[in-house]
Amino acid sequence: MTESGEYRVNNDYKLRIGAVLQFIEENIGADIKLDMLAEVSNFSKYHFSRVFTAIIHKSPMHYLTERRLHHAVTYLSTTNKTMLDISSLCGFSSLSSFNAAFKKAYDTTPSAMRKSVQEHSNIPSVSGNNPEALSPPKQYDLNSTSNNFIRRVWDMNIELKELPGYKVAYVRHAGSYLETYKAWETLGAWVRGSGLLPTETFIGISLDDPAVTDENSCRYDACITVPEGFPEAGDANIAYRILPGGLYALYKFYDTIDKLAIAYQSVYGQWLPSSAYEPDDRHALEFCMNDPYSDPEGKAKVDLYVPVKRTLS
Repeated sequence: MTESGEYRVNNDYKLRIGAVLQFIEENIGADIKLDMLAEVSNFSKYHFSRVFTAIIHKSPMHYLTERRLHHAVTYLSTTNKTMLDISSLCGFSSLSSFNAAFKKAYDTTPSAMRKSVQEHSNIPSVSGNNPEALSPPKQYDLNSTSNNFIRRVWDMNIELKELPGYKVAYVRHAGSYLETYKAWETLGAWVRGSGLLPTETFIGISLDDPAVTDENSCRYDACITVPEGFPEAGDANIAYRILPGGLYALYKFYDTIDKLAIAYQSVYGQWLPSSAYEPDDRHALEFCMNDPYSDPEGKAKVDLYVPVKRTLS
């Protein structure tokens, strides 16, 4: 962290995210998938989207669409290319998808924007096909990850911990992360009749990043640890799995549960890029340390464990 309180992105993260931005510019007309961008960054797909969003402050696919549209606007204002040609050059799968994205972003149609520009501009039309020559990308500051949203977060107190592997019983929820209580209610009802001791630990696992996954498709596991030799009863609502152990970065969260997303952003966007670590290919674990409904301030106490490994220099 700098004297001004800003976290500085280390060179490895700058190079990896910078490579993604360059790849997008050089392949703006291609059918770019999230998996491809993750591969360029050398992060796993799950962690890549969180790191990219935390640093650039936009999801990878949102950023990609913005860049496609930016190139399209330049083509509209400086060339006589057809709408179909422009949509193809900028990587849209169809003219209709181009029109829909354009309308959503600018509240007008490509044709209307071209007409408006031509009526009010003396810029000459050109016939080049190279989008890079027409529209330079916005220069993102990859040295600093500060912004007003994340700077509201408490000082980061991160510690590194080795966790053992855990066997857990769990209930999977599919849908909005605001409705994960449904899975906890189902799990809680099962626990009360299971004979499990109160010393067992409740763990939440967010399997998808809502920044890149449709809200209705997000998956979440409400888990409880079970002792070795615990019988796997045939309850249709309950499944079992092993959570791998290893090195984790621990952040002790205590606030209203809606702010947990800010904690994720802070770890991925501030602490990790300024550390000597990178996300490992395991899921983050949310150890539930209290019942928010019983807390006098209505706050959740969560030990957030983010899997990490040392960055190779």
